[in-house]
Amino acid sequence: MASPLTALSPLDGRYARSADPLRPYFSEYALIRYRVRVELRWLQALAAAPAIRELKPFSRATRAALARLEADFSERDGERIKAIEARTNHDVKAIEYWLKEKLARNGEVERSLEFIHFACTSEDINNLAYALMLAESRARVMLPRLDALVAALRALAHRHAALPMLSRTHGQPASPTTLGKEIANVVHRLRRARRAIAAVPVLGKMNGAVGNYNAHLVAYPELDWPRLARRFVERLGLEFNPYTIQIEPHDSFAELFDAYARANSVLLDFDRDVWGYISLGYFRQRPAAGEVGSSTMPHKVNPIDFENSEGNIGVANALLRHLADKLPVSRWQRDLSDSTALRNAGSALGHTLLAYTACLRGLGKLEADPARLAADLEANWEVLAEAIQQVMRRHGVPQAYEKLKALSRGRRPGRAQLAAFVRGLKIPAAAKRRLLALTPAAYTGLAATLAKRI
Repeated sequence: MASPLTALSPLDGRYARSADPLRPYFSEYALIRYRVRVELRWLQALAAAPAIRELKPFSRATRAALARLEADFSERDGERIKAIEARTNHDVKAIEYWLKEKLARNGEVERSLEFIHFACTSEDINNLAYALMLAESRARVMLPRLDALVAALRALAHRHAALPMLSRTHGQPASPTTLGKEIANVVHRLRRARRAIAAVPVLGKMNGAVGNYNAHLVAYPELDWPRLARRFVERLGLEFNPYTIQIEPHDSFAELFDAYARANSVLLDFDRDVWGYISLGYFRQRPAAGEVGSSTMPHKVNPIDFENSEGNIGVANALLRHLADKLPVSRWQRDLSDSTALRNAGSALGHTLLAYTACLRGLGKLEADPARLAADLEANWEVLAEAIQQVMRRHGVPQAYEKLKALSRGRRPGRAQLAAFVRGLKIPAAAKRRLLALTPAAYTGLAATLAKRI
């Protein structure tokens, strides 16, 4: 048994614990278990079809036994299937043989063993297994973790809704905002991205070797196979795809992977921004007891969680984008390149999950530094040039922009210099008083209100 120290992938080594929530969905054992589920459900669907007279409806006891076989599927069962696969060199056929082994002990099913995997190509089983893996991992792991991240960001946005902060456009001082409003922007973007992930319908098919029900129709020409297949796929909780080649074309998988990648890009943007805010001193990080920031510089408290999140997003999106581009492309009616690529879905989502987790961990360490934020605003009074020239425009002062440009571009006019300029303007007294009372910290528009609304 390999240890985490000898793991080839960090998902099974250094980050194994963080990736654990996805193992029930994307491990080799999980794939086998999902295949077994599909095979058992298909057998029961066939038994319930009146037109298949050779396969009688199962009794309640047999249906319960099949349900137990599905629910109690163990790693030991998976190991037996892998042993059969070592002989057959075919993973799905190994499951068929294992099921025949297990069900041969049931007198009612024993007479119908040849209906296991009836009229199926391996891809009928695989596409539904992967569809279930993606749909259930999305509902039970990925979206809940993304929701936790969005909730933490929203709480931070509310906490600092009114805390003034200097903006930087092109890296240069710009019109002030609030710390909470900048985080609220991310919340809004991630919510949209989350809706896109949740909205992707996951498709499945059950129509044979090239999608035409060829074998089905020869065996039972009187049966409405498309109707049966649709009902079967929909009862699994998936959307039925009636038009396929041998493989389900994976367009919905591609949409889902692309949606994850777009959400990751939003988080990447935040990771880099918050890294910068920590560098500027807008945020401090609470040091963890016993933790070392640098092997040689004892004072360091590095933004490692956001760097970890950024790095994992890079790996995740490389895989997600590749899967989104590759999976919908197949030579003629089938080639096998999608199979090996799709086995990396767990890795793609594993690194995505690590990114969510690392960012959440980093958010839990952040403390805003109001004094540092205030000092930065106080050092950049030139950002009020925008406000002054807009008031000048309102009151018809000619060349308002040009006059403020001459005063401020490439220069650092302070409070006194700007006040002297305002006093010399020919604008109403009330407008002049409002400008003279304005400070960079007070020039935040509706930022606080917008942050509180998120």
